[in-house]
Amino acid sequence: MGNRADEIIPVDSEWRAEIDRLIEREWAGPMVATNGVLHNTSQAEGFVFLSSGQLAGYLLYCLEKGECEVLVLHSLAENRGVGSALLRSAVQKAKQGGCGRIWLVTTNDNVRAVRFYQRFGMELKAVRIGAMDQARASLKPSIPLIGSDGIPIKHEFEFEMIL
Repeated sequence: MGNRADEIIPVDSEWRAEIDRLIEREWAGPMVATNGVLHNTSQAEGFVFLSSGQLAGYLLYCLEKGECEVLVLHSLAENRGVGSALLRSAVQKAKQGGCGRIWLVTTNDNVRAVRFYQRFGMELKAVRIGAMDQARASLKPSIPLIGSDGIPIKHEFEFEMIL
């Protein structure tokens, strides 16, 4: 990306409804489960990446207890720098908020995300075996059984970056 028509702005009411629709479609939102906790993304702060005024991606986060958890990162224009730019914005926000780390959870089926987070400089902090079965049973029954590339969704991978 990186042209003059690209900008990252805080999520505002203009983009909230569209983001909520996308989260409903992609993650059966607005609730997302990470590490045994259910988060309401419709109330989360975040950033949108606009390219020529059009939504190209978004990131939602939660600042809490000196940490920044990325709840959702979605690039609508993959391999064009959208995800990296959004994650850099979240890192900057976390630092400004006095956070000691930024972290996120993805599932075992999301191999593209696993590669992306490692290339970005995040470290694999934890693997929670069977976490998705537990989340389906106790938090969010709507989590699909099968994910990307036909891979069963079973485990959580937690990535972090110490700030």
